[in-house]
Amino acid sequence: MEKIADYISSIEIKALWKGGKSVKWELRPDVNILSGINGVGKSTIINHAVKGLNLIDNGELHSGDIGDNISITLAPADATSIRYDVIRSFDRPLIHSDLLEKLADSRVRTELDWQIYRLQKRYLDYQVTMSNKMIEMLTSGDPAQMAKAGELSKPRTLFQDMVDELFCDTEKVIDRKSNEIQFHQFDDTLTPYQLSSGEKQMLVILLTVLIEDNQHYALIMDEPEISLHIEWQQQLIGLIRQLNPNAQIILSTHSPALIMDGWTDTVTQVDEIVQ
Repeated sequence: MEKIADYISSIEIKALWKGGKSVKWELRPDVNILSGINGVGKSTIINHAVKGLNLIDNGELHSGDIGDNISITLAPADATSIRYDVIRSFDRPLIHSDLLEKLADSRVRTELDWQIYRLQKRYLDYQVTMSNKMIEMLTSGDPAQMAKAGELSKPRTLFQDMVDELFCDTEKVIDRKSNEIQFHQFDDTLTPYQLSSGEKQMLVILLTVLIEDNQHYALIMDEPEISLHIEWQQQLIGLIRQLNPNAQIILSTHSPALIMDGWTDTVTQVDEIVQ
């Protein structure tokens, strides 16, 4: 029987560079930050590991050798798979003409737009699941279950409060009556595709964390601070952990701001894991 893991305990990549150099990265269950100057190989390590993940369509990764000289170890040891999300940071124009032609929404023009487009559906599914759970608890006849039903909406409210606080300087507020993600700014209604690159990036990260519904899973990001100003970089890890303390964060960065809010002991330098 398949058992979902709580976190990835190690990633090993054999012969990653010429000369036979390999990588073995022992991971914490909460936060893991791979740091180093530009060109040292941190993004190579993250992206090479993600290559194996991209072959899995159902969001699960099986323990052991996943191809291309990559091996993982899961925790607990008898787990057979793990949920995961990969977030891309670069807001480059989409260049796949076939993809653009298939999209019903012409507003999707960049990689962050494409991530938002896919997250919108997952967000709708999340809300439907949450509503069904609330109805089941309210109609159960169990006073304890009925009393807890209202707590199911708290993570979504927390997410909305976070976004409003982050976007307050530009007076954008999330529309709490809409089933889709959209915003009000003064008298205008904005789609998420009209946000700045930094706002899109933060929205993608927090929305991805929310719809995992407090489950154990791995969140993998390569330089997520790109497009984020310093204050948002400092808040990023704390916001993710607050929204889902069960998320295992695995990221690369060269920004000191990401670790300034108490995360210095989670940093690993690339040369510490190269064998």
